[in-house]
Amino acid sequence: MAAPARVTRQVSGGAAPVPAPSGPNRGQPLATALAELPVLDARRQRVPFGALFRERRAVVVFVRHFLCYICKEYVEDLAKIPESFLQEANVTLIVIGQSSYHHIEPFCKPTGYSHEIYVDPEREMYKRLGMKRGEEIAASRQSPHVKSNLLSGSLQMTGPQFDFQGDPAQQGGILILGPVNIHFIHCDRNRLAHKPINSVLQLVGVQHVNFTNRTSVIHV
Repeated sequence: MAAPARVTRQVSGGAAPVPAPSGPNRGQPLATALAELPVLDARRQRVPFGALFRERRAVVVFVRHFLCYICKEYVEDLAKIPESFLQEANVTLIVIGQSSYHHIEPFCKPTGYSHEIYVDPEREMYKRLGMKRGEEIAASRQSPHVKSNLLSGSLQMTGPQFDFQGDPAQQGGILILGPVNIHFIHCDRNRLAHKPINSVLQLVGVQHVNFTNRTSVIHV
């Protein structure tokens, strides 16, 4: 399979979100200070952010927090991406949350997510990358990845393993990075403003995944 062309554009569809002025620019190297900021894995090991995409490109998904049912259902679909699809395109898939490291395993079990995952408990990466804080009122398309409404979704995220995790006002986003440059940035305006997964996979030359083989989507 031929290597896909380098990505330097936004996913089409809707107004292109613009990161905060302090955020990085597409097509430019990631600042050294940002690359050296640590994230934590499930064993509390500190890993420099830049090390995650030093060898190959990475799709990095920043989620709002691990108690967000919309994030849970989005990650459930990320979990359906076969590792072989990623390896064929020489791409790493990474999820980053803003919780404590000991919330990683309780989040991965119900989602079935087995790709790379880390946390940024102090939200330093979110701040430096210009991720929005607060809920912007804006029309959002029906997400192909949201299966529940507010009530049924919230009931999923209860139990002793789900204590308070992170800043509930924090929004997430997606970046395509590496090995050196920033190729794509999307900052969510609200909890429903995430990019369809197949749109992002297309940008890095990963095969599309069929996410429709599941229960019908319920409007939120």
